[in-house]
Amino acid sequence: MKVEIITNPLELHLHGLSGIAQNKDYVATAFKLSGKMWEIVKANGIKNKGKNIWIYEKDDNIFSGVELEGTPSLNPGLEHRRLSLPKYAYFKHVGPYNLIKQAGLSMRHELTSNGFKIDMPYIEIYGHWTNDETKCETELLMSLR
Repeated sequence: MKVEIITNPLELHLHGLSGIAQNKDYVATAFKLSGKMWEIVKANGIKNKGKNIWIYEKDDNIFSGVELEGTPSLNPGLEHRRLSLPKYAYFKHVGPYNLIKQAGLSMRHELTSNGFKIDMPYIEIYGHWTNDETKCETELLMSLR
């Protein structure tokens, strides 16, 4: 596993929806939020970069959002989230989505084994969908202290 440590700050400006993972079912909650977010985006013709971005936060909070194109304005029903990571670990998972959890656990293990302190949030950036699941790309970002 090739995990990169990034010290150039990352700043994201996202628009989407947030919620709390009931019974710690993070994936189902994120999918539900994502579906509602895309309904709003499509119904309002909101121009965006087309990638789902899931942010896992403290206390089982999840945010599902998308970066907008151009200068964003207030969008009906969407929350604005500004996220800044001064230092983080990065790994690109290529393959089926059902293996992302294992990739994240392996990433966490590698980082802690090398003395890094992981913090929240944890972010998954889903690349554009392809029918060949072996080519699906998902970027995993773990905030570091």
